[in-house]
Amino acid sequence: MKKMKLKELESCLQQVDVFEEPKLLLEQYPTRPHIAACMLYTIHNSFDDIENKLVADLGCGCGVLSVGAAMLEAGFCVGFDIDEDALEICKRNMDEFELKNIDVVQCDVCSLESDSVSKRFDTVIMNPPFGTKHNKGMDMQFLKTAFHMARTAVYSLHKTSTREHILKKAKDWNVKMEIIAELRYDLPASYKFHKKKSVDIEVDFIRFSMK
Repeated sequence: MKKMKLKELESCLQQVDVFEEPKLLLEQYPTRPHIAACMLYTIHNSFDDIENKLVADLGCGCGVLSVGAAMLEAGFCVGFDIDEDALEICKRNMDEFELKNIDVVQCDVCSLESDSVSKRFDTVIMNPPFGTKHNKGMDMQFLKTAFHMARTAVYSLHKTSTREHILKKAKDWNVKMEIIAELRYDLPASYKFHKKKSVDIEVDFIRFSMK
């Protein structure tokens, strides 16, 4: 089967339905199709961590990363999210694209550290809550869970301003950290308190490899 091109992947991900009424407490910001496509294309082509692999998507939301991973021939992809409404949209997206190598689980990602998921996935992908406002430290909790679940690698987006803190944590947890790209995350105005139409946030796209 011929490999999907980056533009083709991005074009497909632009058709993924996103939040109708995002929830502020859950920091529900959809991953932009361009960023999602670049992340997945790099994971797939540079590191061979998607095709035929068992992939987990933590805080999957409406499923843009899960859908993209399934399109890139993941052996199987499981999206985890606490929000029933988001998962309904995710399931709708799965049906729209007629994807069979994907499923979702409703749960609190931060309570997933049981033996049943320990080292069960080859690859974990995620765009976690950045841990701002009401969710301080949530990004680190997501990372800790991801490290518990992954056999090979974890791919994640984090605010560049938190880089030193994450580097220290990665060392503490004996995980190798590599910054693959520095991105500008265009955060659209999603909530009433947002004054600007969108705001750019500097974000690191990071690969953590299990030692």
